[in-house]
Amino acid sequence: MVAEILVDIVHIVIPILTVIASVFAVVFKDLIAAAIAVAATSLLLSLEFYILQAPDVAIAEAGIGACLTTAILVIAIRATKREEET
Repeated sequence: MVAEILVDIVHIVIPILTVIASVFAVVFKDLIAAAIAVAATSLLLSLEFYILQAPDVAIAEAGIGACLTTAILVIAIRATKREEET
């Protein structure tokens, strides 16, 4: 009984945190912070997939969405120059 209530609470909290992290990704002016917020969104999604008993999708989301995409974004951001530096 208690475990079912905890699972229900987690199913409510994780999507709320996912939406909050997504809003942060849009609102942040610093691009590195926005990339980290995108990674947090992806990690929360992979956690939700795991809780929904889809571990293969969770692993793919964590590997591709959180790790690889974040690395590509950070590398692209580092390769560009800020407008203030020109």
